[in-house]
Amino acid sequence: MNQSALIRPDWTPATIALMVLGFVVFWPLGLAMLAYIVFGDRLKTFKKDANDTVDGMFASCRGRFRGGRGRHPFRNATGNGAFDDWRDAELARLDEERRKLDEMREEFDAYVRELRRAKDQEEFDRFMRERRAEGKGDVPGFPAN
Repeated sequence: MNQSALIRPDWTPATIALMVLGFVVFWPLGLAMLAYIVFGDRLKTFKKDANDTVDGMFASCRGRFRGGRGRHPFRNATGNGAFDDWRDAELARLDEERRKLDEMREEFDAYVRELRRAKDQEEFDRFMRERRAEGKGDVPGFPAN
Protein backbone atom coordinates (compact mmCIF):
# COMPACT_ATOMS: atom_id res chain seq x y z
CA MET A 1 0.00 0.00 0.00
CA ASN A 2 1.19 3.53 -0.66
CA GLN A 3 2.30 4.82 2.74
CA SER A 4 2.79 8.37 1.47
CA ALA A 5 -0.95 8.95 0.99
CA LEU A 6 -2.46 11.61 3.22
CA ILE A 7 -5.59 9.60 3.99
CA ARG A 8 -4.81 5.94 4.53
CA PRO A 9 -6.16 3.35 6.94
CA ASP A 10 -3.73 4.27 9.70
CA TRP A 11 -3.52 6.60 12.72
CA THR A 12 -2.22 9.71 10.95
CA PRO A 13 -2.95 13.32 11.95
CA ALA A 14 -5.20 13.72 8.90
CA THR A 15 -7.31 10.63 9.61
CA ILE A 16 -7.62 11.52 13.29
CA ALA A 17 -8.70 15.07 12.39
CA LEU A 18 -11.25 13.71 9.91
CA MET A 19 -12.57 11.28 12.51
CA VAL A 20 -12.98 14.05 15.13
CA LEU A 21 -14.56 16.35 12.56
CA GLY A 22 -16.89 13.54 11.54
CA PHE A 23 -18.03 13.01 15.14
CA VAL A 24 -18.60 16.76 15.53
CA VAL A 25 -20.57 17.16 12.30
CA PHE A 26 -22.56 13.93 12.28
CA TRP A 27 -21.63 11.01 14.48
CA PRO A 28 -22.03 8.25 11.83
CA LEU A 29 -19.35 9.98 9.74
CA GLY A 30 -16.94 9.84 12.66
CA LEU A 31 -17.82 6.20 13.23
CA ALA A 32 -17.26 5.43 9.55
CA MET A 33 -13.86 7.13 9.66
CA LEU A 34 -12.95 5.17 12.79
CA ALA A 35 -13.93 1.94 11.04
CA TYR A 36 -11.81 2.95 8.05
CA ILE A 37 -8.82 3.62 10.27
CA VAL A 38 -9.15 0.32 12.10
CA PHE A 39 -10.33 -2.00 9.33
CA GLY A 40 -9.37 -0.14 6.11
CA ASP A 41 -6.36 -2.29 5.36
CA ARG A 42 -8.63 -5.34 5.24
CA LEU A 43 -11.16 -3.83 2.81
CA LYS A 44 -9.39 -5.12 -0.31
CA THR A 45 -9.22 -8.69 0.97
CA PHE A 46 -12.83 -8.46 2.20
CA LYS A 47 -14.00 -7.21 -1.20
CA LYS A 48 -12.02 -9.93 -3.01
CA ASP A 49 -13.41 -12.65 -0.72
CA ALA A 50 -16.97 -11.34 -1.16
CA ASN A 51 -16.58 -11.21 -4.96
CA ASP A 52 -15.13 -14.73 -5.04
CA THR A 53 -18.05 -16.02 -2.95
CA VAL A 54 -20.66 -14.39 -5.17
CA ASP A 55 -18.85 -15.57 -8.32
CA GLY A 56 -18.89 -19.12 -6.96
CA MET A 57 -22.60 -18.93 -6.16
CA PHE A 58 -23.51 -17.73 -9.65
CA ALA A 59 -20.93 -19.67 -11.65
CA SER A 60 -23.57 -22.18 -12.70
CA CYS A 61 -25.70 -19.38 -14.18
CA ARG A 62 -23.03 -18.13 -16.62
CA GLY A 63 -23.78 -18.65 -20.27
CA ARG A 64 -27.25 -20.09 -19.77
CA PHE A 65 -29.08 -17.57 -21.87
CA ARG A 66 -26.82 -17.80 -24.90
CA GLY A 67 -28.68 -20.70 -26.44
CA GLY A 68 -27.46 -24.14 -27.32
CA ARG A 69 -28.28 -27.56 -25.95
CA GLY A 70 -27.93 -28.00 -22.24
CA ARG A 71 -27.21 -24.33 -21.71
CA HIS A 72 -30.72 -22.98 -21.19
CA PRO A 73 -31.87 -22.90 -17.55
CA PHE A 74 -35.05 -24.90 -18.24
CA ARG A 75 -33.41 -27.70 -20.22
CA ASN A 76 -34.56 -31.19 -19.18
CA ALA A 77 -37.17 -29.70 -16.86
CA THR A 78 -40.03 -31.96 -18.05
CA GLY A 79 -38.60 -35.27 -19.16
CA ASN A 80 -41.06 -35.32 -22.09
CA GLY A 81 -38.85 -35.65 -25.16
CA ALA A 82 -41.37 -34.23 -27.65
CA PHE A 83 -42.05 -31.20 -25.49
CA ASP A 84 -38.34 -30.68 -24.81
CA ASP A 85 -37.56 -30.82 -28.55
CA TRP A 86 -40.35 -28.35 -29.33
CA ARG A 87 -39.15 -26.04 -26.54
CA ASP A 88 -35.55 -26.20 -27.79
CA ALA A 89 -36.71 -25.33 -31.30
CA GLU A 90 -38.77 -22.40 -29.99
CA LEU A 91 -35.86 -21.15 -27.86
CA ALA A 92 -33.55 -21.36 -30.87
CA ARG A 93 -36.10 -19.40 -32.92
CA LEU A 94 -36.36 -16.77 -30.18
CA ASP A 95 -32.58 -16.53 -29.95
CA GLU A 96 -32.47 -15.93 -33.71
CA GLU A 97 -35.18 -13.25 -33.39
CA ARG A 98 -33.21 -11.59 -30.58
CA ARG A 99 -30.08 -11.62 -32.74
CA LYS A 100 -32.02 -10.01 -35.62
CA LEU A 101 -33.45 -7.37 -33.27
CA ASP A 102 -29.98 -6.62 -31.90
CA GLU A 103 -28.68 -6.19 -35.46
CA MET A 104 -31.60 -3.90 -36.32
CA ARG A 105 -30.94 -1.84 -33.18
CA GLU A 106 -27.26 -1.47 -34.14
CA GLU A 107 -28.26 -0.39 -37.66
CA PHE A 108 -30.75 2.12 -36.26
CA ASP A 109 -28.16 3.52 -33.84
CA ALA A 110 -25.74 3.99 -36.75
CA TYR A 111 -28.51 5.68 -38.77
CA VAL A 112 -29.33 8.06 -35.90
CA ARG A 113 -25.64 8.88 -35.43
CA GLU A 114 -25.37 9.72 -39.12
CA LEU A 115 -28.50 11.91 -38.95
CA ARG A 116 -27.07 13.79 -35.98
CA ARG A 117 -23.76 14.25 -37.76
CA ALA A 118 -25.55 15.55 -40.87
CA LYS A 119 -27.63 17.93 -38.76
CA ASP A 120 -24.54 19.20 -36.96
CA GLN A 121 -22.78 19.72 -40.31
CA GLU A 122 -25.80 21.61 -41.68
CA GLU A 123 -25.92 23.86 -38.59
CA PHE A 124 -22.19 24.53 -38.85
CA ASP A 125 -22.48 25.36 -42.57
CA ARG A 126 -25.37 27.74 -41.83
CA PHE A 127 -23.32 29.45 -39.11
CA MET A 128 -20.40 29.92 -41.48
CA ARG A 129 -22.67 31.31 -44.24
CA GLU A 130 -24.21 33.80 -41.78
CA ARG A 131 -20.77 34.75 -40.53
CA ARG A 132 -19.60 35.44 -44.08
CA ALA A 133 -22.81 37.38 -44.80
CA GLU A 134 -22.11 39.62 -41.80
CA GLY A 135 -18.73 40.45 -43.31
CA LYS A 136 -16.54 38.80 -40.70
CA GLY A 137 -14.48 37.18 -43.43
CA ASP A 138 -13.58 33.74 -44.58
CA VAL A 139 -12.20 31.07 -42.33
CA PRO A 140 -9.09 29.27 -43.63
CA GLY A 141 -9.86 25.69 -44.56
CA PHE A 142 -13.62 26.27 -44.97
CA PRO A 143 -14.82 26.44 -48.56
CA ALA A 144 -16.81 29.49 -49.58
CA ASN A 145 -20.29 28.76 -50.95
